Amino acid sequence: MMEQKQRARKEFIKRIIFWFSILIVIGALIFGVAKFTNAPSGSDVNNDWIKGNREASVTIVEYSDFQCPACGAYYPVTKQLVEEFGENIAFVYRHFPLSQIHKNAELAAQAAEAAGKQNKFWEMHDMIFENQKEWSDERNVKEFFVMYAEALNLNKEQFVADFDLKEVMDKINADYKSGLRYSVNAVPTFFLNGEKLQNPRNYEDFKSIIQEYISQQ
Repeated sequence: MMEQKQRARKEFIKRIIFWFSILIVIGALIFGVAKFTNAPSGSDVNNDWIKGNREASVTIVEYSDFQCPACGAYYPVTKQLVEEFGENIAFVYRHFPLSQIHKNAELAAQAAEAAGKQNKFWEMHDMIFENQKEWSDERNVKEFFVMYAEALNLNKEQFVADFDLKEVMDKINADYKSGLRYSVNAVPTFFLNGEKLQNPRNYEDFKSIIQEYISQQ
């Protein structure tokens, strides 16, 4: 009788361990799917601005604010990365203007989007960052962006008309909301193949991370 009770107890314990293991596996799968679902890719916001190879196995997504000094500091780093890795990466820029502390950030994003309507988003992107100190604290900042548009040989009238388009504002808002979904709370924030990065200290660190990802493909 005693032996039967012991065997029954062992079988009961085995069943508990078995089902507990199943629950752990299911939980891990759910967590993995949720993490994958919530990770930004290069294509989950319409009309993403992408440099490099859209089909590359390595995608870098940057959430950025044109008026942010830290974003300005990372601008030459990301530009050099795109130039060096070329077709091996897809670099995605998304707007995340911190308008409460950077009064001209959203206007700068509008300028880039308006230039994009004439296929010169990246040219305006570069000019805005390269002249960040010039326009950041200006009251009539739109005048600077119009000047940059003229320097890029854009149609001035079209640029001005596109500046406040609902389509332009919707794109900026879509980028910003996607950042909130992915828990972006500072700029710049980078995601590499869906994984949120701790911002690399310099170009060489960033380069090493990308090289490691490429070598694993």
